[in-house]
Amino acid sequence: MRRYILNRVLLGIVTIFGVSIIVFVAARLSGDVAILMAPRNATPEQVQLIREKLGTDKPIPVQYYIFVKDALHGDFGTSITYGQSAMRIVMGRVPATLELGIISFILGNLLGILLGILAAIYRSKWMQWGGQSFALLGQAVPGFWLAVMLMLIFAVKLHWLPTSGIGGINHLILPVISLSWFSVAFVMRITRSSLMDTLDSEYVKLARIKGNPEWVVIVKHALRNALIPVVMLMGMQLAMLLGGSAFIETIFRWPGIGQLMVNSITNLDYPVIQAITLITAAALVFIMLVVDVLFVYIDPRIKYE
Repeated sequence: MRRYILNRVLLGIVTIFGVSIIVFVAARLSGDVAILMAPRNATPEQVQLIREKLGTDKPIPVQYYIFVKDALHGDFGTSITYGQSAMRIVMGRVPATLELGIISFILGNLLGILLGILAAIYRSKWMQWGGQSFALLGQAVPGFWLAVMLMLIFAVKLHWLPTSGIGGINHLILPVISLSWFSVAFVMRITRSSLMDTLDSEYVKLARIKGNPEWVVIVKHALRNALIPVVMLMGMQLAMLLGGSAFIETIFRWPGIGQLMVNSITNLDYPVIQAITLITAAALVFIMLVVDVLFVYIDPRIKYE
């Protein structure tokens, strides 16, 4: 296990390093920031002074070396748009994204697992049809389209809920539904399929023959093994949600890192873009490592060499 964790950590470092190269190059290929920041009537000398101030006048390898050296100390430079530390701006948006992401994660997975269990246990014609229809509909409807429709109905037409901003529970309802909609349907489908296969296995039939109550058979024997693919899916979802859903946050003007990312791309604010991307990549690597370790505790039969 220790060797496996060490290998994953090393692989994660290599992954983050690769992401840093891609983001660094892509941000600079998108345009000359000095020209955008300079006044319309700026002279070439004034534009060059801006390049020197930003450090973009140096060769690309030198810029990347400086970027990596500073990033290791948590310094991603100064935001071109806000004039403040890019790291400070990003960390200031993290609480809002955590609030929206964690609530959506918990709601989406709890409902998805519950509906998946019900669909696997009650195999009537209507239950199967309803479960499959909901799963297909949930994965087919884009989250941003659902967000616009929910806003149009419940905020614009009925005036029940606010259209945007951050505040109380009322501000959370529409963004959480829009962000967790896909998760509910996807988790339900995976849980239903995995649990149905497990319930038909021999060791579950043996547990029933021994006289165990049905809920004990489902929870203790079947559900634990059926949750392995669900846990893997949950780990990926958590990483993506914590990275922020750019479309949902932008539509509802939720002040998280997703909305910040969209604004930074529009303004070519590459220090903020680099900070968000690398923080998200590091979170993804860490979460997937935790998920792999959890597999051993969920199913002791899994061994990592």
